[in-house]
Amino acid sequence: MNFKSSGIKSAMALTLAAALGLTAGCSGSSNGNTASSPDSSATGSADSAGSNHFKLWLGWSQTVNNNSWIQQLWRDEEPGVDVQLEATQGDAQTALNLKMNTGGFEDAAIFGRNQVVDDAMKRSKLIQPLEQYFNMPDKYPSLAAIPKEYLEPMKDADGHIWSIPSYFDLDPSNPWPSWSTSAFYIRTDILKKVGMTEKDLTTLQGVETYLEKAAQVKDESGKPLLPLGILMDANDETTVLAAFGVPVASAGGVIPIKKAGDTFIFEYDDPGFKEAYKWMNSMYRKGLLDPEALTDKKERYVEKDKSGRYAMNIGSFWNLDASLWEQLDGPTGPGWYYEPIPFPQVNGVSQPGTTQVINPYPGYDTYISKNTKNLDAILKFYDYTLEPKPEQSQVLGEGPAGKYWDWVDQPLGKWKYIDPKYAELRNSGDPAKKAQVAPDIWQTSTYSNQWYAWWTNVDDSQHAGFKKTAEFSQEIAKFGATRVAEDYDMVKAKAGGVWEKYSPELTNVYKEYRAKLVMAKDDAAFEKAWNDFTSALETRAHWSELKQEWNELYQAMQ
Repeated sequence: MNFKSSGIKSAMALTLAAALGLTAGCSGSSNGNTASSPDSSATGSADSAGSNHFKLWLGWSQTVNNNSWIQQLWRDEEPGVDVQLEATQGDAQTALNLKMNTGGFEDAAIFGRNQVVDDAMKRSKLIQPLEQYFNMPDKYPSLAAIPKEYLEPMKDADGHIWSIPSYFDLDPSNPWPSWSTSAFYIRTDILKKVGMTEKDLTTLQGVETYLEKAAQVKDESGKPLLPLGILMDANDETTVLAAFGVPVASAGGVIPIKKAGDTFIFEYDDPGFKEAYKWMNSMYRKGLLDPEALTDKKERYVEKDKSGRYAMNIGSFWNLDASLWEQLDGPTGPGWYYEPIPFPQVNGVSQPGTTQVINPYPGYDTYISKNTKNLDAILKFYDYTLEPKPEQSQVLGEGPAGKYWDWVDQPLGKWKYIDPKYAELRNSGDPAKKAQVAPDIWQTSTYSNQWYAWWTNVDDSQHAGFKKTAEFSQEIAKFGATRVAEDYDMVKAKAGGVWEKYSPELTNVYKEYRAKLVMAKDDAAFEKAWNDFTSALETRAHWSELKQEWNELYQAMQ
């Protein structure tokens, strides 16, 4: 992909230009996608590949049951395609390298949008260009309806498009804000027990006071509470960084960026970065931060959450585990008392760092093997998953309305499950039982601000706590750390460039010194760890070179 988009504003300009020049009618005229057809030696013909089945390799780990109820619907009803899924075991990029070095995948592969993956796919010469199929509205109307502003930046120098984009907003001019999950989470029962209110937590000092008091409280087993939990294995410490004004999110770009006037501030260069780690180190030394925060895996962390060991958690509620409250009907467990609070005020910080960038652009790409014998089945399936309707992701994942679920009042309103057995398995919380009914590949579809399934579900089989997750997300979106994507959020690595070369080492350096900074035994040790960190950024990760290339790539986008 050659990402030359200059962000949302440019996307809207492209939309207007496309609208003025759009010609309705026969195949070949949709969206103005007039790139030359690929070399016939590099790809098969969709017309000559009339099978009704294919294998889809998922670029992530997932529990798979290829005889799920929904997959049977795909096969026997609409769209009439038998889709067999294959999940990735272990690291996705390692699995990709192994797969491509041993002949490639059989039919199709879907990965989260990633320049390194995209470059590897194209270098392998095992995939086929697809631009001609976005110009066939008679045969593949949904592919032809993909907004031009998503497709244009995907074209290479020869006009080829090498993947089918998915998980994008149907209307980039009015994007859905998505899930906002990163926040400070307090236990309201503990807050009450220590004689404080949420108003007392508006400053960082107030948060520290709460943690100090919570450390004196014992849980049901008689053990002193762990005042603060952070799952650093899942990078939840970035929420602390955001409280100190550090940007921690991008829209697929190589590094989080903050713009201050005409200046771009990189994540590791932000003054708040060091101050945030000073604070976490202080919490660690005072015994207020769980000493296992740096070593716990999610399973262990969630186990502590469920048993009520923490008085406060910082990070994403997905890592905290939303099932803590979703499986409850009232105050019968610690999870019921969790509430997100606004970012506490930090001295010298006027605005939290960005934790989420609203990005309507595609989040996933599906590549098709040049050797597949099932091209038409693949294209037919994606023409179904990408049908431009707000509810299409729901139809894809749960079946058509009236089968296992239905509208409560009117289309695009509230909905609920109507098949008790389906609902029981779907909402069990057991990955194997869930996979028995639905494969959960929303990544192949789209979304819309007009309607979102999990904010409108009123199913009788859901526990009372289920609605809390959507309520939390909508509340967190108002905390000042969410914004719409800008062009500097979308700067991608270039093939063979320094970002592609040194990005893995940049991650390694950060993770290595993250632990040293948090666990430093005193101020002197912290300063030494900080100096060693900034030195390693240069000597091992080539930080100055990375920033120089970023500026060059950004200027090329203008």
